[in-house]
Amino acid sequence: MDNRRLLLLLIFTFSLVMLWDAWLKFNQAKSPATTPASVSAPAPQPSGSLHAPQAVTPVAPQGTTLPATQRGEIVTVRTDLFVVDVATQGGDIVRLELKDYKDSINKEKILSLFGAQHLYVAQSGLIGEGLPNHKTAFTVAPGTRELATGAQTLELRLEAVGSNGLKVAKIYTFTRGSYLIGVTHEVENTSDKEVAAHAYYQLQRDTKAPDGESSMVSTFTGPAVYTDQEKFQKVAFDDIVKGNAKFATRADNGWIAMVQHYFVAAWIPEVGQAREFYVRKLDGGANLMITAGVIVPVPVVAPGSRLASTVSLYAGPQIQATLEQLAKPKTDGGIGAQGLPLVVDYGWLTIVAAPIFWCLEAIYKIVGNWGWAIVLLTVAIKLLFFPLSAASYKSMAKMRTVTPRLMALKERYGEDRAKLNQEMMALYKREKINPLGGCLPIAVQIPVFIALYWALLGAVEIRDAPWILWITDLSAADPYYVLPVIMMVTMLVQTKLNPTPPDPIQAKVMMMMPFIFGVMFFFFPAGLVLYWVVNNLLSIAQQWQITRMIEGGTKAANDSKV
Repeated sequence: MDNRRLLLLLIFTFSLVMLWDAWLKFNQAKSPATTPASVSAPAPQPSGSLHAPQAVTPVAPQGTTLPATQRGEIVTVRTDLFVVDVATQGGDIVRLELKDYKDSINKEKILSLFGAQHLYVAQSGLIGEGLPNHKTAFTVAPGTRELATGAQTLELRLEAVGSNGLKVAKIYTFTRGSYLIGVTHEVENTSDKEVAAHAYYQLQRDTKAPDGESSMVSTFTGPAVYTDQEKFQKVAFDDIVKGNAKFATRADNGWIAMVQHYFVAAWIPEVGQAREFYVRKLDGGANLMITAGVIVPVPVVAPGSRLASTVSLYAGPQIQATLEQLAKPKTDGGIGAQGLPLVVDYGWLTIVAAPIFWCLEAIYKIVGNWGWAIVLLTVAIKLLFFPLSAASYKSMAKMRTVTPRLMALKERYGEDRAKLNQEMMALYKREKINPLGGCLPIAVQIPVFIALYWALLGAVEIRDAPWILWITDLSAADPYYVLPVIMMVTMLVQTKLNPTPPDPIQAKVMMMMPFIFGVMFFFFPAGLVLYWVVNNLLSIAQQWQITRMIEGGTKAANDSKV
């Protein structure tokens, strides 16, 4: 077998996998652009298995479209990490800005995770007779709206009066330095009957990809559910729309989230608390909306008593260290959100990509620059695979020395493919050349290359991270296309160093590959292109040295025979 054919097959397979993955994500369901509005969905209903004693669950009203102008008063809360708008109509979080992150398109603006731009809100409420839900009008209790210097927490209290003398408060608790928001429902029972209820917490979003998301490097956007039994489950928008969504619905652990590139919002109930997850499509007219949420039972409130039920909302970046800390039990400083680090989309090679990013982060802590960390990680990976690369380049160098004889065999035997292959294999045997020697080492390295691709693609730590000179954001494409052009040149040099395939068609395809890949990489994040450029430069140096040694040795042997 001609090793060039196998190498081409490997290259094309890798390219097709990348392009197919990008094409699928590009064709995800998208909602049409419309005037910003929120869809007021009916309150969810728990199944019979989750009913608290004596629970009363009336039929919820039908969903209606609620324009932004009908949200009541908007209360703005400012902390060290957030700028949050809470609507008194329902007590929903209708806008949430992350002060440490810039907008994907306009770098002069703060990134808005929740807001009208993507019809993205966080809602919660109570299910039970006369209890307020996300359609109820609340009043705002007096208090500060900005986290004071030196203060560790800030509370926003919203109050509503239910039927039968029930007083309910929704309390948002913000903590300095934390992306966790405590959402508490406090029920004061002033009636003469026990009150049993459920609380629900949901995220409502359109199906559009995040702003600035490239179709070539897009990642998963949509709901995700985690339980200890079923583990991490992504729920695609298309499956929800078609009614084919499959995910764990009941457990006494786990969480539900809305995932997008670099960021996540997740409702995380207390460990050990019974819960029911739900995901559904909403009819918002021209807007295709998805709701993902969780229902938990509220303890029975006796007459004359007051009880509170709290669920945590994480709304922020997918920082691995932060998510791993939250996954720890409370005894270790976490909240027991096991599996939360899995929201970082490392593709289908997570088992390889996760340790690669761990190494990248360790290097960054030493050098203090993500660009140089990528360069040093590339060097480390190259050293790790040095023996395999050397074996591959030695095989290619030997192939270069016999290429003239292969061309002569092709001319001699013409269309007699059987005889040509027989003579080629005989030549390989005489010269002690393994026709697969140049391909198998490369095949071993491909999974590592793909895993590194996903590690760099999914790391929010690299978002807006500068390298040098004109590269001010490693997660964005090179604005002047310098790195893609350099990569294209390095691939051309590598092609020249490789043996020329005896088949003219193969030779033409090999010459086209640098331009095909170069065009693809024009749209890739600069951090990914930087990795490939450094890897190519190191490969060229190694391949040139080995080729020079092999060809020099062959020439010396031929001269001695003369």
